[in-house]
Amino acid sequence: MTFAEFWPVYVRAHSRPVTRVVHMVGTLGGWMLVGAAIAERRWWWIAAAVVLAYGLAWLAHLFVEHNVPATFEHPFFSWWADQRMVFLMIAGQMGKEVKRHALSQPGVKSAIQ
Repeated sequence: MTFAEFWPVYVRAHSRPVTRVVHMVGTLGGWMLVGAAIAERRWWWIAAAVVLAYGLAWLAHLFVEHNVPATFEHPFFSWWADQRMVFLMIAGQMGKEVKRHALSQPGVKSAIQ
């Protein structure tokens, strides 16, 4: 599987806005902890950053999306897709991605026909 093939699957697994916001909070919070760990030379904070980012994401999948995180099957693609999703959210483009890939899901018919 390539990242181009993975991305639409990832987007559909993050179809609810709450899930995406929780991912963004975890991801940005994780990066902030990494920065603080470097600045303060508190290296264990990097582990806390990983726990924060993945913990929030997994909770969102469990309680909001009711699906299994892609991390377990495709850890690198999942991490990279999360970074891309957060960037697109900040840029205000993620909603458009969700609509575009929701229509490409097998069994989903376009309402625009």
